[in-house]
Formats: sequence, C-alpha cells, structure tokens
Amino acid sequence: MQIIDTATTRRHLGFAPLIDALRRMFESGCEVPLRHTHRIGEAGTLLLMPAWRDGRRLGIKTVTIFPGNSTRQLPGLHSTYLLFDAATGVPLAQLDGNEITSRRTAAASALAASFLARPDARSLLIVGTGRVAALLAEAMRAVRPIDAVTVWNHRPASAQALAAQLTGAGIDARVSGDLASAVASADIISCATLSTAPLIRGEWLRPGTHLDLIGSFTPQMREADAACFARSRVFVDTPEALAKSGDVLEAVQAGAFSDAQLQGTLAELCQGTRPGRSDAAERTLFKSVGTALEDLAAAELVFDAVRGGATV
Repeated sequence: MQIIDTATTRRHLGFAPLIDALRRMFESGCEVPLRHTHRIGEAGTLLLMPAWRDGRRLGIKTVTIFPGNSTRQLPGLHSTYLLFDAATGVPLAQLDGNEITSRRTAAASALAASFLARPDARSLLIVGTGRVAALLAEAMRAVRPIDAVTVWNHRPASAQALAAQLTGAGIDARVSGDLASAVASADIISCATLSTAPLIRGEWLRPGTHLDLIGSFTPQMREADAACFARSRVFVDTPEALAKSGDVLEAVQAGAFSDAQLQGTLAELCQGTRPGRSDAAERTLFKSVGTALEDLAAAELVFDAVRGGATV
C-alpha cells in the first residue's frame, strides 16, 4: 500500500483537474452509503464515509473529532483516506484526508458556480477564514473571471490575515467590516463558517447574485436566513442536505422553502437533467453538506497521477 503524504496529495489536487474529476464522477455516479457516526468515550466522534464503483475503486474516509484536543495544543479533527481496488479488496494507498476534504469541498462549490453563477461574475465575497475559506478564491477563479475578492469574518484580524495571504498570491483582496454592504456588492457570496446563527440576510441579496453555503452541515448550524431561500432558486449537492442542514430546516419551518421547490442536485446539473441559471437577474443558492463521492473522485485523481508519475 502506497503512503501519499500531505504535500503530494495537495500537489495533485489542482482545482481545474479536480473540478473536472468531480463533474465526471457526479455524471457517472457511484455507491455512497450513509456515513457512519460513532461516539468515542465522553466527547470523541468517529465518522466513516465509504464510497465505491463496482470493479474499480473503493474508498473510506475516517474522521476523528475530539474537541478537547484544544487543551492539548492539538487539532480537534484528523482525517485519513484509504483507497482500495474494488474488484479484489487490495489496499492501494493511504492519503491525507484533510487535504482531500478541504480541496474537494471548495472544488464542489466552484463546480456548482459553473452552472449557477453569472458567466461574467467578477467579485467574490468570502465569509469565514478557515481551511476551506482560504481555498475558495482559487477554486472560484477556475470557473469564473473573479478579479476582486472581499473577506469578512467576525474576527477582523483573521480576515486581515486571509486577505494578506490572497494578496500575496496575486489576488486583489480586501477586508470589509460591513457584511451587509459586502453582500450587496458581490456577484458570488461563499460562506464557510461554523455559525449557529444566520449571517446572510435575503434582503441584502441583489438580483443576479449566487449564494454558496458550505457550513451548516448539522441541524444546529446556520449561515443564511429563511429569506435567502425564499428569494432564490435553490440547489443542493445531494438530497442529504434537505435533512441535515440547519439552513434548509429553518427555511422549511419558516414556510420560506419546501422540498418540492428544490431546483436540482449537483448530479442533475452535471448530467444535464436540470437547468442551471436561466437569466442574469435571478438569484441562485447552492447548499452543500459534502459527500463521499467527492472524496473518492479526489483520491482517484491523486493516486492515478502518482502512479503515472505525472504532476497535475
């Protein structure tokens, strides 16, 4: 079994090829059982996320979440990815799960934006400053002509740090302390936070805006109010988002959205069975909670590049 380290995993997950790999996997599909969740001790959690294509590849992502690690000066989350031959069960590789998760998450948002954001979208607002948020500008620039990035975070110092990082990478980035005005002037708004209260309000969204919601992957989390759903055509990565996301559940409870109003999933967009953006004035919303399909696509991309000796 090949051990593929962090740097190598990252090197072979450039956003252009990764977005294309996700598109092809959503088009063809794979087996994705519901994730397994197990309690470990008093506060630990173990997640197991399998996915496979019969006769081809099988992958399992393991995620350990131990909130108490902060007192030990350790990260609270660790992730690994194991790739197998699905015809024989032979282990092929172990990869860095953190790199796979963060980069495939940003790539999935960019893939959705390729269908839902205006083709001429040039301004991006990033809400949040974590691992995924730091990748969103690069990912979105792979599908849209983004030339101006604004960063907002409830901790201004973190927003300044991310804006400086993006500027150092050659991206025109600045910080905004006024979230309402930043939302109102952005073509694409991408939120990657752990917020439990709405940050984005529907009344701030101008015509033609695309809203990308990455956080809120549990019923207790929220990044957008119900009005965002009422004022937008709503898409999700998978149907699991309808039952898992606090954003969606609260919008349903408020009467602003129903499952029947869902415009489509990312697979349906990729397969061409549901239309994406239909005109320049409509507001679109993409809600993701993540899927093991994306992990498998990313892991295969890395493994095939390493095995072939190519650098993507």
